[in-house]
Amino acid sequence: MSAVPATGMCLRLLLLLALCSAGCSAAALSLSLRGSWRIRSGNGSLELPGKVPGCVHSALFQQRLIQDPYYRFNNLKYRWIALDNWTYSKKFEIPFDISKWQKVNLVFEGIDTVTEVLLNNVSIGKTDNMFRRYSFDITHVIKAVNFIELHFQSAVIYARNRSKAHTCYKVPPKCPPPVQEGECHVNFIRKEQCSFSWDWGPSFPTQGIWKDVRIEAYDICHLDYFTFSPMYDNNIQEWNLKIDSSFHVVSSKPVLGQVVVSIPELQTQWTDSIELQHGKRTVKLFVKINKNITVKTWWPHGHGNQTGYNMTVLFKLDGGLSFERSAKVYFRTVELIEEPIEKSPGLSFYFKINGLPIFLKGSNWIPADSFQDRVTPALLRLLLQSAVDANMNTLRVWGGGIYEQDEFYEFCDELGIMVWQDFMFACALYPTDRDFLNSVRAEVTYQIRRLKSHPSIITWSGNNENEAALMMNWYNVQPSDLPTYINDYVTLYVKNIRKIVLTEDQTRPFITSSPTNGAKSIAEGWVSKNPYDTNFGDVHFYDYGSDCWNWKNFPKARFVSEYGYQSWPSFSTLEKVSSGEDWSYESKFSLHRQHHASGNYEMLQQATLHFKLPRSADQLRTFKDTLYLTQVMQAQCVKTETEFYRRSRSEIVDGKGQTMGALYWQLNDIWQAPSWSSLEYGGKWKMLHYFARHFFAPLLPVGFEDEDVFFIYGVSDLHSDCMVTLTVRVHTWSSLKPVCSETTKLFVMKAGESALLYKKPVPKLLNCNKCTRQSCVVTFYLSAGSQLLSPTNYHFLSSLKKAKGLHKANITLKDRPRNVAVQYRDCPVSSINS
Repeated sequence: MSAVPATGMCLRLLLLLALCSAGCSAAALSLSLRGSWRIRSGNGSLELPGKVPGCVHSALFQQRLIQDPYYRFNNLKYRWIALDNWTYSKKFEIPFDISKWQKVNLVFEGIDTVTEVLLNNVSIGKTDNMFRRYSFDITHVIKAVNFIELHFQSAVIYARNRSKAHTCYKVPPKCPPPVQEGECHVNFIRKEQCSFSWDWGPSFPTQGIWKDVRIEAYDICHLDYFTFSPMYDNNIQEWNLKIDSSFHVVSSKPVLGQVVVSIPELQTQWTDSIELQHGKRTVKLFVKINKNITVKTWWPHGHGNQTGYNMTVLFKLDGGLSFERSAKVYFRTVELIEEPIEKSPGLSFYFKINGLPIFLKGSNWIPADSFQDRVTPALLRLLLQSAVDANMNTLRVWGGGIYEQDEFYEFCDELGIMVWQDFMFACALYPTDRDFLNSVRAEVTYQIRRLKSHPSIITWSGNNENEAALMMNWYNVQPSDLPTYINDYVTLYVKNIRKIVLTEDQTRPFITSSPTNGAKSIAEGWVSKNPYDTNFGDVHFYDYGSDCWNWKNFPKARFVSEYGYQSWPSFSTLEKVSSGEDWSYESKFSLHRQHHASGNYEMLQQATLHFKLPRSADQLRTFKDTLYLTQVMQAQCVKTETEFYRRSRSEIVDGKGQTMGALYWQLNDIWQAPSWSSLEYGGKWKMLHYFARHFFAPLLPVGFEDEDVFFIYGVSDLHSDCMVTLTVRVHTWSSLKPVCSETTKLFVMKAGESALLYKKPVPKLLNCNKCTRQSCVVTFYLSAGSQLLSPTNYHFLSSLKKAKGLHKANITLKDRPRNVAVQYRDCPVSSINS
């Protein structure tokens, strides 16, 4: 890669063969247009430099024309930016003789969102989808010196106009709830849905060139895309590799050649002849992996290694033309199991990876910032590493955000994080006119081809909560209109998206919605009368009014893909975007930052059930303590709920149970505000995340009460049985030394199961040293000899506001890197290992 100066601009000229990473020839040239551009407002009154990739908001901030958009009330103050129609422009020179090339294209990896593109005052195309690549033929327009302009239309105005043009019937919802302070009709534009606002995020409908842009010039032919899928043949028990390569052949004559696929570590080399005819041509290869070599499979975090193999694919064509691609190949299988369960009226819903049932434990991922140019690979790595450090193995990329950048999925591959990948549709009904469907088909096809080679992605999901929105009538649809909306739903997610998924990717399951009843929804015509049926599929569950310490309030479902409670971020995070007058729980700022109706009240009401609210003459002290208390409340609530789901994995009670997934809402934040996250904006751990590191531990004792009896279950995510003992201790609040302790005999903790380990009436448990529910607390852990195998868990016998004997804490903190995970010794393998 070499830098080529052009009229004072640093334009990078990439000499390569069809954008290959190695083995290049002079068959193609690529000129990056990243870097400095000019941006001007709709009436021309404001003009400024801006960077690509980037957006208008970032450019204004970088030029100090606006404050940090996240500061105080700036999301309202700067609403005008999204309502204007901005223009991006750039003058550039071509540092090679453009006339010698048969084909020249202008390629945008991502435009946000609605534009008309002009090159040398000639309109060469339009865009209306943030989630796809655009390529425009500029062969007869390009010159030695060029001027490019992108005329953006306000996404807010575009969406409003598209909604008005849809006159045959309304497509709800019209607008977000007023508390979100957002924009309307987001379902009419293929753009990040939460950019118009959400109940945890601001409204910043950005405009800009948010990904790479370049000019490509080539002769004879060009490799447009390259993708692959490892596949396992159960019949003959061998691995194969399906490789798809799409060429654009500009030569009028057939192009002959040879393709060589090489995976040295697997002693696999495969060669075949190819012939490319004029036009768009796809070469499909099916490579058999050497079955004399043991293929090491990719495993989720906590279940094995993430072994990958280096592969090169070389196309050697007529006239010395060659294309080479290098990639990391991972081998794994994934199955979604929906089958009858004994003593239950429904079906199971769980994933097998490499033939092994895996309990999916983790969270939900949202965009890490409203402005994607701020989201660096380092930030992504920090957030994803935090998920792994908390013993998570799964993240659901939620359907109201974006298809994440390549580095996100590469990090997930390396870290062993399974990805439940939504398509970008959320909490709305959508139009199904021809233009909208054409745009969606291009989007879905592009994203599947871009992402399907990643082993981390274990399932595609059509949307977030749209089956529930439709069938639970969130938008007050008249019964007579319901068939119309059901038809739209099936048209979009089944006849279009599902059809493309099944064509493009046969290696992972497709789920129409989340939540869904899975096979039952399909049997009912793709929409179920009750999408929250706990006997089928996955559920989303939120209950802010009931006591979160009472496990009986939670659904004993097959899979829980959303649940959670709000908390505020720490004061150190809020302080950066607020001022002194904002630092009270009842301030205008605190109300403004809360986008969930009654959210601030609900947090205090939940906290009041078990804690004393802060009271101080010092308003700032009270504010800081209240922020802290919301995090304590959130952590304990999510802990109680998660442990309930984990201990329900192996049992059926009254037909309910066999829970095989717990993904709490949500992992990360998009800005500094109250939300359901366990990581604050920028990556700081909330208390919940520290708790998650324990309640997602691979071996965990879980305690709870029922009818004045105390139970402890053991939960194992391990692959092997192991010999353990359970130690139960009773402490008074006034001393760290236990007043009672008992240890069980060695017993076998079965691999991949939960089981009852301990049962005792609470009065007997307290029958030591005059303990009462208010004066004592129970702790318990699993061990083998002196080896600690699990976190030390605890069970409160009363609300903490009723606890007696508590002393004022005197704590000394020794600094330790936050991302160092707690280590437990390996479990001794049982002699009766299954």
